[in-house]
Amino acid sequence: MAHLAIVGSHSVNGVAALHTELLKTKVLKDFYELFPERFNNKTNGITPRRWLRQCNPGLSALISRNIGDGWLKNLNRLSRLVPFAEQEDFRAAWREIKAENKGRLAGYIEKSNGFRVRTDSIFDCQIKRFHEYKRQLLNVLHIITMYNRIKQNPKATFVPRTVIFAGKAAPGYAMAKLIIKLVNSVATVINNDSDIADRIKVVFLANYSVSLAELIIPAADLSEQISTAGTEASGTSNMKFALNGALTIGTLDGANIEIMNEVGRENIFIFGLTTREVEAIKESGYNPMDFYHGCSELRAAIDMIAGGFFSPSEPSLFKPIVNSLLHGDNYMLLADFPLFLKCQEQVSLEYLDKEEWSRKSILNVANMGKFSSDRTIDEYARDIWDIKPIQVSL
Repeated sequence: MAHLAIVGSHSVNGVAALHTELLKTKVLKDFYELFPERFNNKTNGITPRRWLRQCNPGLSALISRNIGDGWLKNLNRLSRLVPFAEQEDFRAAWREIKAENKGRLAGYIEKSNGFRVRTDSIFDCQIKRFHEYKRQLLNVLHIITMYNRIKQNPKATFVPRTVIFAGKAAPGYAMAKLIIKLVNSVATVINNDSDIADRIKVVFLANYSVSLAELIIPAADLSEQISTAGTEASGTSNMKFALNGALTIGTLDGANIEIMNEVGRENIFIFGLTTREVEAIKESGYNPMDFYHGCSELRAAIDMIAGGFFSPSEPSLFKPIVNSLLHGDNYMLLADFPLFLKCQEQVSLEYLDKEEWSRKSILNVANMGKFSSDRTIDEYARDIWDIKPIQVSL
């Protein structure tokens, strides 16, 4: 279908700068050499009317009171928030709204899942379609490692976390469904372990929808955008979270790269192999067992899954997941795990400094102007569709 579309079209575009580059140099290289003039980039965008104004009325009102509401039609005007990041009273108001949003989500979790979560914990969120390349499984391995650290040293200082998953798998995607089952099985063990108390809670919210996303995103502290470099075309949840003040932990993949360039490298948590490094390791011969044997915490987490710790009534239930990791690991979770773990430790450390975290949160929102769907549509209209806007009287 893609080949036919390219032959029959006058324009071909990727949806993030990295995606477009991969189309030209890897995926559609032959077509690019034939028709280089057809290829261009149009980075995705999101609408601020839904993904800030509607879903986060408290934050929206705070912003409009201080810089006006022109940002609703021109998202670049959010840059006027930059000086407010240095004002202590504004940061306090910002945190108060986040706390209200977290309280609202905590109430929903208690009602839907039957247990309470700490609103002073890091709300660590990964909400998206379940797929191996999106690496919800990498997140699970980190959760198990946090669990093991507390079990081994219960009196150690630990920054509390509520790790929230939501999303669906394609009907025939057995591995993705099994990962959803693993998330819920891990949640059952950890959430009911008295040694852990309320230091870690794992939440899977069922029946993911836009309405549920509108509840989760304003409450998030941390946005998990951890796909293997070179596999995510763009992503839009990364934009939605950042527009609502969540800090991103992510790889240099999809639109994460452009978000980093806009908000500043110091205001985002980047880890992991780059696209070129992924390709180089695969070409040289990637052996996941080297990483399994080379990291004791990773090995412990995988062995617990393999040994039925999270599925005692059916010990071999998650064997397909373990086999996929140890004898293939196509999305290089094991190679990225030590880097992910180190980056997550930095997240916990920085979360303790509420003032600095708030400052970074404000700067994320202030620098999200590029990621409006208005800009994306303008670029399509100007560069591809060759149409001009018209005035509409309201």
